[in-house]
Amino acid sequence: MSVKERNNVHVSGLGASTIFFAHGFGCDQNMWRLLAPAYADRYRIVLFDLVGSGLSDEAAFDKTKYASLRGYAADLAEVVREFGHGPAILVSHSVSGMIGVLADNAHPGLFAAHAMVGPSPCYIDDPATGYVGGFRREDIESLLTTLESNYLGWSSTMAPVIMGSPEQPALGVELANSFCRTNPEIAKHFARVTFHADHRADLQLLQTPTLILQSDDDLIAPMDVGRYMQAVMPRATLRIVENVGHCPHLSQPGACAEAIDEFLAANAL
Repeated sequence: MSVKERNNVHVSGLGASTIFFAHGFGCDQNMWRLLAPAYADRYRIVLFDLVGSGLSDEAAFDKTKYASLRGYAADLAEVVREFGHGPAILVSHSVSGMIGVLADNAHPGLFAAHAMVGPSPCYIDDPATGYVGGFRREDIESLLTTLESNYLGWSSTMAPVIMGSPEQPALGVELANSFCRTNPEIAKHFARVTFHADHRADLQLLQTPTLILQSDDDLIAPMDVGRYMQAVMPRATLRIVENVGHCPHLSQPGACAEAIDEFLAANAL
């Protein structure tokens, strides 16, 4: 199976650098439809689906390989090496932010820059260290139990909450439909891997310039998470986007593009 088939890779645009767009849980590459076109006349664009999402090849899914985010990070490194041209920039949403961190740490120099939209290294609070991830451990277990017992019902209920953006209800419906298109068994597995992950220690190792794009009202990745990442990462910049919800690249694409453009210009990319 080729990398192109495995991850449903699509390449477009022209430029000396390549931007890779990596989607979040329950989504696919279509979630970048409002942001990616803004870069197609200046950059080479690579869109792809994580294995188990979108039109990726489900035959490639392996519970052992994808028992941690490192399996997805290995795939990402292969996509970048096969389809990259010039400096590689990763624009990632949610869980793909940490997938990018793991890929970069495993392959130093793989990326010239990261722009992370709503990332979180750990969703669970850690009272022992004072870390605020936004959820108590029992909250996460309850969420996962509900998801596993009634995935479609969970998707319909949670998608509008995760999307936020109450003035654009169609986006919540779109996210619910995206959740519902995902193979439920793979989604359940990926949800446990995502919400149990703790990659705080990996942040400190990332030497690549990073933009953290943080909504000012986000249930999944609250402001404390963005501030924590900026504090511990060697070369991180935090930009706050006025937005309700976890998907500002859909609900506030103009504000996200402005912040990413400024970040890329500041890094001569």
